[in-house]
Amino acid sequence: MPIRCEIVSQDRAVFEGDVDIVVAPGADGELGILPHHAPLLTTLKPGVLRVRQGGRDELFAISGGVMEVRPDIVTVLADAAEAAEEIDISRAEEARRRAEESLRSGVPRNSEVYLAAEAALRRSNLRLQVARRRRGSVPRIDINL
Repeated sequence: MPIRCEIVSQDRAVFEGDVDIVVAPGADGELGILPHHAPLLTTLKPGVLRVRQGGRDELFAISGGVMEVRPDIVTVLADAAEAAEEIDISRAEEARRRAEESLRSGVPRNSEVYLAAEAALRRSNLRLQVARRRRGSVPRIDINL
C-alpha cells in the first residue's frame, strides 16, 4: 500500500502522487518514510529528495524546508524545489561558473557578496548533482564548501 506524497515550493506544487517511499535530507541525516510511518514534523536541509514509485525513482533538488509525515501522507514544504527533469544543466553550469568567479574575486569572506556567491555555488552544484544522477552520468558533486 503506497503513501501519498506532496512536494510544494513557495510558488507551485512540484509533485503529487502515491509513492512507495520518500527519502528526504533531514537536518540530522537522511529520513526514509514508508506507508504507515509514525507522525513526524522535521526540518529539511538542502539536498536531494527521492521518491520511489513502482521501482522507479524520481529526484528533486530542494533547498531546505519542512516535512510533515502522517501515516497516510507526506507533505514537503520546500523553500525551493525542482524536479530533475526540469533542471537546465547548461544554466546550472553557468550559475556555478559565475559563483566560482565571484568567490575568487577577492571579496572578504564575511561579506554579503561572498556569502551570496557561496550559497549560489551550493545551489548550482546541488542542481547539477540531481540532474546528472537522473541522467546516470554523475560522479557525485560535493556541495560542502
